[in-house]
Amino acid sequence: MRISGLASGMDTDSLVKDLMKAERIPLDKLKQQKQKLEWQRDGYREMNSLLLSLRNEAFNMKLASKYRVRTVSSSAESKIAATATSSASASSYSISEVKQLASASTKVNTGSISTDPTSKIDVTKDLFSEQAKLKSTSFGWKSGSVESKTIVADTDRPDFNLGLDAAAGTTIGNSSDMVVKVDGKAFKVVATAPTSNDQVQMNTEGTLLFKDPIKKGSSIKVEYVANQKVDTITKSSPFKEIQLTKGSISQTAPLTIKIGTNDYTTSGTEIKDSSNNVVGSIDYTAGKLTFTSEIAIPTGQDKLDVTVKYAQNYFSFDLSTHTSNGQVNEKFLVQGSESLSSVIGKINNSDAGVTAFYDSFTDKMTLTRKETGNFQGADGTTNSATNDPANHEIKTSTGFLDDVLQFGSAVETGGNNAVFTINGLQTERSSNNFEMSGVTFVLKDKLALTDAPISINIGNDTNGVFDNIKKFVEKYNEVIGKIQGKTSETYYRDFLPLTDEQREELSDKQQEQWEEKSKSGLLRRDSLLSSTLSKLRSDFYSPLSNTSVDSKYNQLTSIGITTSPNYLEGGKLYIDEAKLKKAIEESPDSIEKLFTSTGLTDSENGIAQRLYNSIDRSMKKITERAGSSLSSISNFTIGNNLRNIDSQINRFEDRLVRVEDRYWRQFGAMESAISRSNQQSAYLMNAFGSGM
Repeated sequence: MRISGLASGMDTDSLVKDLMKAERIPLDKLKQQKQKLEWQRDGYREMNSLLLSLRNEAFNMKLASKYRVRTVSSSAESKIAATATSSASASSYSISEVKQLASASTKVNTGSISTDPTSKIDVTKDLFSEQAKLKSTSFGWKSGSVESKTIVADTDRPDFNLGLDAAAGTTIGNSSDMVVKVDGKAFKVVATAPTSNDQVQMNTEGTLLFKDPIKKGSSIKVEYVANQKVDTITKSSPFKEIQLTKGSISQTAPLTIKIGTNDYTTSGTEIKDSSNNVVGSIDYTAGKLTFTSEIAIPTGQDKLDVTVKYAQNYFSFDLSTHTSNGQVNEKFLVQGSESLSSVIGKINNSDAGVTAFYDSFTDKMTLTRKETGNFQGADGTTNSATNDPANHEIKTSTGFLDDVLQFGSAVETGGNNAVFTINGLQTERSSNNFEMSGVTFVLKDKLALTDAPISINIGNDTNGVFDNIKKFVEKYNEVIGKIQGKTSETYYRDFLPLTDEQREELSDKQQEQWEEKSKSGLLRRDSLLSSTLSKLRSDFYSPLSNTSVDSKYNQLTSIGITTSPNYLEGGKLYIDEAKLKKAIEESPDSIEKLFTSTGLTDSENGIAQRLYNSIDRSMKKITERAGSSLSSISNFTIGNNLRNIDSQINRFEDRLVRVEDRYWRQFGAMESAISRSNQQSAYLMNAFGSGM
């Protein structure tokens, strides 16, 4: 802290500040110079963003799809509709017969699944409890613990382990009830070493062995059944209830309970201690243990470990379908605590490509393939002996599907291809929505051979092509207008960037108005931007020298696009709509080539190609000068200038600190001298005063 003027009575602080104002003038100029460079850099980047938007439009205009916009008409839209892509040629199609539409295979089960129509199955409740309501209980219930695990391969290797708790006696239960998929591809589980690359061996310890190494990063999803579930629960306060992680506990499999060091046994729904006393009960459905008395945490302990080993009720079933991806075989593991709704969801979300549906009114089920068509290769005829279709697109398995849900003798219908005659050729498709030569047809209804043929006509969409060209021209006019405005801004020489002191003297509105003039004209008559504008104008109106382009349509003026005669508009383009549309109608190929042709020189390139190349070169030059938001400051010209100014500012600020210190030292010395002089004067005055 500096205290001044005690001897001289001068306001040293103000004097130093005034002196430093003069010293800071060069620093203020450096900061103003830096601010102008930053504004100039931002101005260049703004122009580059405009050029980027025009370059994107130019890129789009190099695509044939911009000039091959198609119209499609159908003589009977209610029966056959169509759409066309740019790859479709102008043509016509005649569909004289639609013998049959493509249909999806469907199986409706043979009857209601519940025993009592007044007390049907509740599809939201667990199947094990609800099975008493069903006509068939041939689920094929088993005991075990349904588990799933996803392993991501950390390296290329063929063997992986599920990490079973071997110390607790956990092993793989039934290996046939296993589903193994690698990146969605299903593998067949075998008992011995795999002999093909679609097999995987699983041993009881939970080790998977593939024939070929699985690539690093692959996802291996395994659904399996363990012989038991081991729940280890830590209690830190007295308790009476234990909720297991799984429900529908099997009553035919062992269930053991260990609380701390005490073992408990079970008999039916009863829990007994080591003295055979009944101390609690088991809710097998909910998977809940309830004790008659509260179990306390032993004295001196802060927790108590509870270990319960048990198995749950589960069953499995298979579903096989024929799809566009070939035959798909899916296995499903279902826990007894799951409902019919959850099983339906599993089917619908699986790769089987089938939608399952339960109708509560009729108490019946359906299975419908999501794809239409015949993928098994049969002709869709029916076996007269069994009344079954010959193609069998959906195959169900005994047990849950065939017996409980009663699909065993269900008749499959549908699963047919669309059969139609187009331009005299009878053909088939698996879907009623299909593509031919860039035209997508949608068959909506049958068409008899005796009915009038339906015509599909593909033509050029003149308005669509016109709109694309118009949009491109408008974008060009917008961009060059903004760049022209930037290069012709008024430059206000007297409005330099505000210093910090100047800002303090102005209101926010005054600062804004001043800064607007300070920024103005920083790119006025900029040679880089001016040359870019000149090149873009030349690209647009220069004729093409390309033998593939009709000389009648080798420049914009020939199709009704001209440059403004007003030089102040900077080469703005105007469109004669009637002339442009006429040119598009007369020679759409020539219009396309005018914009998209390529060659070895600019004069051989189409307009869109020229513009794209010119804009790209200009953007690179601007980036070299002003960089981008991702550029390092040393990688562009203005950045290097800013770095040099920053170095000068830092050096000058260090110098100002030294100068200010010098002024304070000088004033301090003056104060000391005045103080000594005052002391001497006072001494002399006292001396003379005492002698008189």
